Amino acid sequence: MNITKTFIITVVISAVIGSLTTIAITKIIPAREKTANELIREFYLVENAVHVSPHSIRGQMDKGGGNYVLVDLRSSQEYEREHIISAVNIPAYTDPNTSAYQEVDRIVGAFKKLIAENPKKDIIVYCYSMPCMTGRKIGKMLVEHDIYVKHLGVGWNEWRFYWNLWNHEHELSARKPEDYIWKGKEPGIPKTRELPSPCGEGEFSC
Repeated sequence: MNITKTFIITVVISAVIGSLTTIAITKIIPAREKTANELIREFYLVENAVHVSPHSIRGQMDKGGGNYVLVDLRSSQEYEREHIISAVNIPAYTDPNTSAYQEVDRIVGAFKKLIAENPKKDIIVYCYSMPCMTGRKIGKMLVEHDIYVKHLGVGWNEWRFYWNLWNHEHELSARKPEDYIWKGKEPGIPKTRELPSPCGEGEFSC
């Protein structure tokens, strides 16, 4: 019995000493600052992990669909008026002027269900515009619940009203934004189109 008590006391004391030593070393020897090249590397890794090219999504639409699910985070009213074709709606706004960020259980639950129904597909969110914070805030909310989503490189405004902003010049006559828009409560199904793509194939395609 005494040997067992001695062993337990020794383990506890060792753990405490180890923790205090780690804290002391951390204060004495601060973490090394990352070099410029390390920061650049980290930036591009994050960018490529999170952001999805609209060209890539539209290219998959031209083939009749793809390995993704688009999620429109705008209010249900805005979604039903018009949305990117094939996108489903998990609103982060109760109406166009009122955010619903406090409805964590509903939003997280909806994404969990979506992922369960599409286990092998990328979940890609979009909101109002490229600088819009809605997608970022919802992404942060989801990460805190071990849910990881990607982010479309453009928002609704760029997709619908600034088509020329992100499309290649020679594509504009062959593709119109109206062909990639849907109205109503249903996501809509993209039409298969045999159109040339400037993006190529493989890892370095756009």
